[in-house]
Amino acid sequence: MSDYKAIATPVRTKAILEKYGFSFKKSLGQNFLIDANTLENIVNHAGVTRESGAIEIGPGIGALTEQLARKADKVLAFEIDQRLLPILDDTLHDYDNVSVIHQDILQANVQETIREYFKEGQPVHVVANLPYYITTPILMNLLMERLPIESITVMIQKEVADRMAASPNSKAYGSLSIAVQYYTEAKVVMDVPRTVFMPQPNVGSAVLRLAMRDEPPVSVDNEPFFFDLVRASFGQRRKTIMNNLSRHFKDRFSKDDIRDVLEKSDIEGRRRGESLSIEEFARLANTFYRAL
Repeated sequence: MSDYKAIATPVRTKAILEKYGFSFKKSLGQNFLIDANTLENIVNHAGVTRESGAIEIGPGIGALTEQLARKADKVLAFEIDQRLLPILDDTLHDYDNVSVIHQDILQANVQETIREYFKEGQPVHVVANLPYYITTPILMNLLMERLPIESITVMIQKEVADRMAASPNSKAYGSLSIAVQYYTEAKVVMDVPRTVFMPQPNVGSAVLRLAMRDEPPVSVDNEPFFFDLVRASFGQRRKTIMNNLSRHFKDRFSKDDIRDVLEKSDIEGRRRGESLSIEEFARLANTFYRAL
């Protein structure tokens, strides 16, 4: 496209918004990206190639969608805000490899949609600038669905990205780190300044890349129980694992039972949740589960 002018510039973004009289909805967490270099970097980090399919969540006015369309074989975008559909029709009309679905990603049957839109066995990457207020539900939903995708690369609040990629014994490490790392290998690949957004968010942003694992790094007898125990272990961060588990399981286990399970798992009850690796949590959960 010789006359290509990126959507992601302050001037072009303003012109598009004015043309359609569009105003940002706070309730949808809309912050549009106005820097094409940042978007190109995101697409490169995502590992999108001419062979890939790409899924985008919340395309806005199409700034990231356009960069994906220039790199990928096919792009599928889920947009919840009906007001943006005619804008996307206009801004993306040059790209015949883009399909926009008017649907909330949390309500969508993404498995089915992937089967319908992409070739069998095609590598598919999720790439998105996610609304910050709903980042965790969207990501956990995608992960628990065990979709046939290779990776998820998302622009999210920096603090949340750091928590998802955190290692044990760090302040950011918690139940969210373990949940995300159970399904993926997580890495913060770039920090993003507020100045590349319109309107500017009041928090720092970062791009997180999640490479899907073929198998979880640990074997657990019961996944819901494992995640429940992990959450309980971080119930009150300053308390020991013994205290947190006694509080959480008080209806099912006595303190002596819990002490016994910790001992059998070879885990010192005075430790705090943040000091346990995912392997230790798996061992503890399995010992507990077998004692139920």
